[in-house]
This record gives sequence, C-alpha cells and structure tokens, in this order.
Amino acid sequence: MKMIPKLSPQEIRRFQKRIYDHYQRNGRALPWRKTRDPYKILLSELMLQQTQVGRVIEKYSKFLLRFPAIESVARAPLRAILEVWQGLGYNRRALALKKLAAIIVNHHEGRIPSAMEALKALPGVGAATAGAVCAFAFNKPAVFVETNIRSVFIHHFFYDRDGIKDSQILPLVEQTLDAKRPRQWYYAVMDYGVALKERHPNPSRRSAHYTKQSPFEGSLRQVRGMILRTLVEQPGISEAALVKKINRDVDRVGHCLQQLCKEGFVLKKGRRFFIPDS
Repeated sequence: MKMIPKLSPQEIRRFQKRIYDHYQRNGRALPWRKTRDPYKILLSELMLQQTQVGRVIEKYSKFLLRFPAIESVARAPLRAILEVWQGLGYNRRALALKKLAAIIVNHHEGRIPSAMEALKALPGVGAATAGAVCAFAFNKPAVFVETNIRSVFIHHFFYDRDGIKDSQILPLVEQTLDAKRPRQWYYAVMDYGVALKERHPNPSRRSAHYTKQSPFEGSLRQVRGMILRTLVEQPGISEAALVKKINRDVDRVGHCLQQLCKEGFVLKKGRRFFIPDS
C-alpha cells in the first residue's frame, strides 16, 4: 500500500478553494440545513441512508409534522412510525429510530448526544451518521466518510487507483477539514460529490467498500416492505390472507414473517400478525 500523502498548506488551500467556489455557485438549499435542532438533523441523516435526497425531502416534512420532537417518536407506537415512513424503504431505519428515541429520552434526558462515541452507540447510527450529526447539529470538526465525501476524495487524490479503503481517505479528510467551519465545509464537500457523480462515472465505484445494490423488484426486501405496508393498513391479518393480499409465494412470505418477528417488527398472536405497539 502506498503511503498516505501529507498535503502541503498550498495543496490544502487549493483544494478548499475548489470546493468552496463550487458551493458558493451551486450549494443545495435542503430543509435540514435550515435548522440546528439535533433531532431534526439526526432524523434527516437516518432517512438519507441509502435513499435519494428527493424522496427524503418529501417524507422529512411530513414526518416532522407527525413527530415534531424526539419525545413524540419515543411515545409513538411502531405502527404509527412505519405508517409515515412508507415510501422511504429500508424499514430497519424506522425501527432503529424508535429504539434510539427511547434511549435518548430515558438515558440522555431527551437530548441528542454531541459526542461521536455516544452517537455511534445508538441503534442504526454508524460512524458516518454520527460524524454528520456532530458537524451539522453541533458544528464539531468530526472526521468521517460517507458516499459523497468518498467520491470527492477518490476523484481528487486517488484518480488513477482502484480498491481505495476508507482508512486511506480519512487522513486526507482530516488534513483538509476546515476546522473553523466544519458544518459549511461538509455541506460544500457533499454538494461537490453530488456534482461529480453527474459529470463523471461514480468515483465511489473504485472504493474497496463498493457493492452494487441488488435489484429491488422480486427481492425479499420488497416482500418485507409489502408485508409491513399491509400490516400498517390491516393489523391482525392472517398469513393466508397476507399471501393472497400481496400475491407472493407462501414460502417467501413465511420466511419474511419469521425474520420480521425475530427482529421486533411484527408480533404474532395466534394465527394473526400485528405491528407491536411498543
């Protein structure tokens, strides 16, 4: 493995100028950038995991109308949360949000932690989400990598190489970070990454961590989503009625129901299935 380059002050300034110049011309006006509320920012980061910005914008405002504070998420039944979450996909994030809301209310006096390690200890919060919350909610100079940041640094510093690991990118993120304005800096880097993907083949494909997403149509993930959507609309439905309703193979439906029960999404009472209240 090649040594991670130590950038000169001039190289850092040039790189920062390129990023900020683009941001001044093309910065995105996203709703979660208009708030400093840590709950609203954490919510947006959870929603943005593996989901396009356009879909999140629509759901974000609707979710906040229904659940304006972390306490309202902690009190709400899972079924109510999933009802609003429908259309975002990756429903495990909604379950994680419900669990972390209870932890924050019961163990953090209703306050979102501002420390990376405390955030990473919450369900559904990895290093990238924790770093983003630190930067955007608390303006802390956290060092982290997510998909758009990864694209920027691979494009600029590893343009002739493949199989780049995040451990190679992180030192460069740290060197180039605008520690006085981390919030604005990461906004700018992420927006630059979005623009890169529009003009070039996605640089993140040259990451050692890149995996091509499997097709959604016909997948178990699709069946799971259909089951949860049906249980939100028709609690207490039987397995046989569910198979007929979603028109999917009985074995696949049975397998998904077992998984969903084990994960805490679904509760079986006799022959009927429900989304639990707690």
